Amino acid sequence: MSKFKKKKKGLPAVNTAALPDIVFMLLFFFMVTTTMRETSLQIEAPSLPSATEIKKLEHKSLVSTIYVGKAKDTEKFGTGYNRIQLNDKIATPEDVPTFILRAREEVSEAEIPFMTTSIKADKQASVGTITDIRLKLRDVNALKLSYSTQTGADN
Repeated sequence: MSKFKKKKKGLPAVNTAALPDIVFMLLFFFMVTTTMRETSLQIEAPSLPSATEIKKLEHKSLVSTIYVGKAKDTEKFGTGYNRIQLNDKIATPEDVPTFILRAREEVSEAEIPFMTTSIKADKQASVGTITDIRLKLRDVNALKLSYSTQTGADN
């Protein structure tokens, strides 16, 4: 008989020394890739018109959005549903070409043909205001246009 017996070895414990590094790497990744809302609405959230034939936009990073609706600050901008918001300020149709040209400067030249202008207009917005916007878009050759709607019932 031997005096020394062999001890049975089990599985070693999982090494968690690298776990904090992995957690911080994931946290850093999500902080870098997450985008925050860039525009704060100066107009009331538009109640979009309904449509039966809708299609989702593909390149959302190449979309410039123009909001048309009622201003939140009625003392400063007045009442009515024909206020235009470009980025974070209330504007006029004459400011639309400058808005589009600045958006074109931010993308590469190869992506300019894929740029889309999206109009989010309230149901009660005047057709004349939307027509004025369309004419100004035509002046700067921004012909790819999208109207934001909500899904509606078939009639």
